[in-house]
Amino acid sequence: MTLCCDSLATPMGVLQLSATDLGLTSIRFPDANLRQCKPKRSHPILEQSKQELSAYFRGDLTHFSIPLAWEGTSFQEAVWRALVAIPFGHTVSYADIAVAVGRPRAARPVGGAVGRNPIPIIVPCHRVIGSDRSLTGFTGGLTIKETLLQLEGCVVSD
Repeated sequence: MTLCCDSLATPMGVLQLSATDLGLTSIRFPDANLRQCKPKRSHPILEQSKQELSAYFRGDLTHFSIPLAWEGTSFQEAVWRALVAIPFGHTVSYADIAVAVGRPRAARPVGGAVGRNPIPIIVPCHRVIGSDRSLTGFTGGLTIKETLLQLEGCVVSD
């Protein structure tokens, strides 16, 4: 299966998008020590991803419909499915996600799975905050996390 890549200029900087025929496989933030993916021919999933992400950043989209093709352990994939279920404009804690995946004592492993989310923004790991409502780690950095939450109308303390 061919991996296709493209980029999208956003308020967060230029994001690198990757997809196969099965769905979007990754979104990478700028300055993330990334191996570069050579742009390939246009791909419908990449085009849809760029359209939906652009609408999201304009404030015109609150729910993504892009097919996703992540690969992880069964636990990671359960966590990522739980992330997708977090509504736009809401936040939850790592403990909430642990309960949602049936592992109420696994808040730390949930944090590890959240941190390995290959498709941030669309799989909204930025909506997971500390149980004290503070901002916690984020692959793109806390400034980007805060910006995404503000875009969605969320107010959190740090």
